[in-house]
Amino acid sequence: MSQQPAPAPARQPLDEHAAASVRAYAAEQRAKVDVLASVLEDIAAHGYPSPDTGVLWEEARDAHLERLADEQPRVA
Repeated sequence: MSQQPAPAPARQPLDEHAAASVRAYAAEQRAKVDVLASVLEDIAAHGYPSPDTGVLWEEARDAHLERLADEQPRVA
């Protein structure tokens, strides 16, 4: 068996609009991960928040569904 890695497949370049869209999506995902990381760091530093200060999951779900219903429809 050969110890050399398999050659990487050739990549198809993106047009400027597609590349900008991918970069924007990456930035959105990075922002979401940063928020999650800050919440986890806060829990590690200060412990879990009190249940009295939280939001019931049913309320959070309903609010999120309302926000989704108010958005413009999108085509994949």
